[in-house]
Amino acid sequence: MAQRRVGIKDVAEAAGVSVTTVSHALNEVEGTRVSEDTRLRIRAVAERLGYTPSRLARGLRLQRSHLLALISDRVATTPYAGRMVLGVQEAAFARGWTVLMFDTGGDPDVEKRAIETTLQHQVDGVLYATMFHREIELPDNLAGLPTVLLDARSRERTVPSVVPDEVGGGRTAVEELLRLGHRRIGFALNRDDIPATTGRLAGYRAALKDAGIRYDGRLVAVDDANAHGGYRATSQLLQLRNRPTAVFCFNDRMAMGAYRAAAELGLRIPDDLSVIGYDDQENIADGLHPELTTVALPHADMGRWAANTLLDLIEERNTPNGPFPVKLPCPIIHRASARQLS
Repeated sequence: MAQRRVGIKDVAEAAGVSVTTVSHALNEVEGTRVSEDTRLRIRAVAERLGYTPSRLARGLRLQRSHLLALISDRVATTPYAGRMVLGVQEAAFARGWTVLMFDTGGDPDVEKRAIETTLQHQVDGVLYATMFHREIELPDNLAGLPTVLLDARSRERTVPSVVPDEVGGGRTAVEELLRLGHRRIGFALNRDDIPATTGRLAGYRAALKDAGIRYDGRLVAVDDANAHGGYRATSQLLQLRNRPTAVFCFNDRMAMGAYRAAAELGLRIPDDLSVIGYDDQENIADGLHPELTTVALPHADMGRWAANTLLDLIEERNTPNGPFPVKLPCPIIHRASARQLS
C-alpha cells in the first residue's frame, strides 16, 4: 500500500499552528508576524515529517513556471559539447528547476518553432547555446525574456554570455611546450574566421613573445579544422628545412592528422615530435596512441555558469554586470604526446 504524502495540514497539526502560519514560515513571506523561534520550529517539524512544498503552488504564487529552455543549434546532438548540457542540468536541478531542450540543427525555421513552443510553455528564461564559440544576433522573438548566451557572444555586450578564454587557452598550450624546452613550435591553425581561430593564434603569439621568441609566420600552417587539414598543415610544417620540434594543433581532430603526418616521416610522438591539441574531445584525445595532451574547453563550467546566471536574473539575485562575455579558463590535460626536449 502506497504511503500517504505528508501535507501542509500535517505539519500545522504537529507544530500546533495554523496552515497559514506554516505557509508563511516555509515560503518566507515578508511582512508576516511569524517569530524566528516559530519559523525554526515549523521547519524542523516539516523536515522530520518529510514534508516538501507543492512546487506547482509555489510557482503560482510567484507567477513562475520553474521551467528553463535550452535552445541550441547542435549542442545536444554533439558528443563533445554534451558536457554543456550536463552542466546546465546540474545547476538547474540543484535549484529546483527543470530544463526543456530544443536542438534546431542550425535550421532557422526549426529554431523559430522551438522559440514559439518555448513561449507557449511559459518558460521563465532561455539559454541560447551554440556548438562552437561565435558571435550571434539574438532572435527578436526572445526580446523581453531573460536570456543568457552559452558558448556565444552577442554584438550587444549587455547580454549576459559565457565563452571559453581562447587567448588564454592558446597561451597555455604554448607555455607548456616552452616549459618542456621547445623553442621552435609550429601551429596547425584553422582557416575559418571565428573567435577561436583569432584567439588561439593571439595566445600562441603572446606566449612566444613573453619567452623572447620572435614570431615566424612560416611556423603557422592554415588549413581545415579536421584530420585531413591537420595532416596537410603538419606535413607542411615538417617539410621545413629547420622543422619544429613541437606542433600545437587548433583542435584534437587536426592533431589526428598531425599524428599521421609524423608517422609517414618516421617520426615518433613524443620522442621526435611533441603534439598538443585543443578541445579534449572524447574518444579522440584519449583514443590516440600515445594519448593526446590537450587543452580542454570548459563546457560543463560554462553550462553551470549560464544556468546559475539565468536563475539569478529570474530570481532577482546579484548578477554580473559585465562586460560580457565572461571568459572561463581552458585547462591543460596532461597525457603522453608532449615530452621534455632532450
